[in-house]
Amino acid sequence: MLVRDTIIRTAVVRPGMPVRDVFAECGRCHVQALPFVDGNGRITGRVTLKNIMKLACLPEYMVEMAPVLGKFLSCVDHAEEKVVEILCTPVDKFVREAGHTITSGDPAIKALAMMERFDTSYIFVVDEGEYQGIITVLSIAAKMSELAECGLPGHSGE
Repeated sequence: MLVRDTIIRTAVVRPGMPVRDVFAECGRCHVQALPFVDGNGRITGRVTLKNIMKLACLPEYMVEMAPVLGKFLSCVDHAEEKVVEILCTPVDKFVREAGHTITSGDPAIKALAMMERFDTSYIFVVDEGEYQGIITVLSIAAKMSELAECGLPGHSGE
């Protein structure tokens, strides 16, 4: 199985794009990150849902005190206004380093090895400088599941 068999096609994030568009695209594609590109379409960073949530929603003390937090927190007063503010914020301040890439012709097992090596659950697919999409642990597992349905004895694909 090759990376191209498990690619999830996504849009890219551009400078000035509002956070709401990132959330919408990540939700549409069921991915947790998107590549950030410059004016020439070259990947210069990445935007992750986790990083946006951490920087925009979680004061550091809450992270440190997470196990002992109660159900009623004063910091969530006016949460709807805060959400609107975050969603309208340009994504630029949430961009992280670009991370690693893989090509669509590489074996999917290499993608898994790279994800494990760099402690992530996704990697961007780039062929000759052109973004192709993202591959995730979930997209590989879904493809493996499809193959198992068709090829294993005792399964409906027999």
